[in-house]
Amino acid sequence: MSVPRCTLLVVDDEHYILTTLAHLLSDDFDVLTADSADAAKELFGRQPIDLILSDQKMPRTPGVQLLEWVRENYPKTVRVLMTGYVELEDAIAAINRGHVYHYLLKPWRTEELRQVLRHAAEKFTLEREHDALLRQMQELNRGLEQRVAERTRELQESNHLLEQRSRELERLALTDPLTGLFNRRAMEELARFELKRHARYPSPLTLGYIDVDYFKKVNTDYHLTGGDEVLRALARILLGTLREVDSVGRIGGEEFLVIARETNEEGALILAERIRSTVEQARIDYQNHSIAITVSVGFVAAEVGAPADFQEMVEAAAAALQQAKDSGRNRCEIRRMEAKPA
Repeated sequence: MSVPRCTLLVVDDEHYILTTLAHLLSDDFDVLTADSADAAKELFGRQPIDLILSDQKMPRTPGVQLLEWVRENYPKTVRVLMTGYVELEDAIAAINRGHVYHYLLKPWRTEELRQVLRHAAEKFTLEREHDALLRQMQELNRGLEQRVAERTRELQESNHLLEQRSRELERLALTDPLTGLFNRRAMEELARFELKRHARYPSPLTLGYIDVDYFKKVNTDYHLTGGDEVLRALARILLGTLREVDSVGRIGGEEFLVIARETNEEGALILAERIRSTVEQARIDYQNHSIAITVSVGFVAAEVGAPADFQEMVEAAAAALQQAKDSGRNRCEIRRMEAKPA
């Protein structure tokens, strides 16, 4: 079997054994030699060593102690011990301590020696390849985790942007583009909701229309752009006149719808008159012109306990608005949805 070339350190205190082993093993390994444990340790400090083959019986430091040192300091190096028969019993326990890969009896048999060291080289090579693959996998995992994190962040940002766009589309779907107020769809949905709440909880509710008087004349005198500016200005006036709990929207042309919560007939009259008088006193600047307008207001108030559905309320409010117009415009008309007799 072809084995990748490894560095082998042979340690023995007898010079002729070092020379013989270096010659025998040089075809398979890059062989280094040391005649003592101290010399071997010095070589470890100079360069990487893949395998070590040490004799057990050496002066000062036995082979097993050297291999224990190698295990502690260079655990990846594969350790092989040579020992004589007379030393075998004493060496077994020490071999276990040093986690020696294999031991050879002296005098060695050349083919056995080569085979053991080739297997040791295979073990070292496999472990090195395993470590390299493990590092590669860890790097790939880190890269994958980073890409997943980046992709997750991109998805989160995309989802956040999508949510923003969805909210914006929803807002646009419920907003009048000219005035920025709620549109007809939004106001009707809101009115139906408030009427359901009115039916469940004992509180009054007012709903009504506001219509600009003689708006066609505004368009005639100041053209469509002037009429648009008047409607935008009126939207601002209405927002400033209503309470924060009230809602107003443009439902078409020059007509606006108001929802006044917790508001009975008396409160509806006060609110309607405040709107009418505020608009009458306001002046709208447009291209060096000061435009004055008035509005007609028709409100309907559903008292506590009064049965009222959306269609009934808007028909009553429309009738009140028409009465205000028929009575000369710039007026307020209030109607009331009566509670059922007990």
